[in-house]
Amino acid sequence: MAAEVRLVPCLSDNYAVILRDPASGVVALVDAPEAPPIERALDEAGWKLTHILVTHHHGDHVQGIPALKQKFGATVIGPQEAAKSGMLDKIVGDGDTIKVGGLGVRTIETPGHTAGHVVYVLDQEKLLLAGDTLFAIGCGRAIERPAAVLWNSLLKIRDLPGDTRVYCGHEYTLANGRFAVTVDPKNSALKARLAAVEKTRAAGKPTVPSTMAEERATNPFLRADTPEIAEAIGMKGADPAAVFTEIRERKNSFRG
Repeated sequence: MAAEVRLVPCLSDNYAVILRDPASGVVALVDAPEAPPIERALDEAGWKLTHILVTHHHGDHVQGIPALKQKFGATVIGPQEAAKSGMLDKIVGDGDTIKVGGLGVRTIETPGHTAGHVVYVLDQEKLLLAGDTLFAIGCGRAIERPAAVLWNSLLKIRDLPGDTRVYCGHEYTLANGRFAVTVDPKNSALKARLAAVEKTRAAGKPTVPSTMAEERATNPFLRADTPEIAEAIGMKGADPAAVFTEIRERKNSFRG
């Protein structure tokens, strides 16, 4: 049986993701922006939390952990950078596999947004839990490592199967799409996706998850090595890492 997945809006624009293995009843949470909405989602589903997977150390992804751990006694798993909080029961790094009941969860290190950010991949389920590394039509800010490092991290996950569902940590899609068309103006798939996103957000619905096929076709941060992007920003023939760095800098100051 396929994993059951629930998206939980938290704070102003964060998402947490709950995964349940139907065969074993094991339930894992990916990131904990705040406890109350996660507790409500678990109560509504009748699920008991057993694991918490952390993508990175930022407060808006971990501050709900203490209350959830106290209530459920869940095992907390995450990268070394989150260990300083004292909340982790197990540290994972690149290539490690976690078992959530019968579900295999693969860890990939994706430094950039933070120095030790990780994402989680369920290959059999075709799920990517991307945290703040990859967003729908966007990516995280390169805060603790240079943008070129984040570009290389994105290349680690870009070739996942096209039908892989991408769950990211924030509802940034509309702003991301409005920026994306400024650096990829001839991309008809992007324009169509932006129009759909505008309708979805106007209806108050989430734009997450997307798919890797959608991201490869419309996300400029995954397309920094295409001639179209380089030419559109006046960097024809430039190294892809430099192109990525430029569009990341433009996004940092974009107000649209």
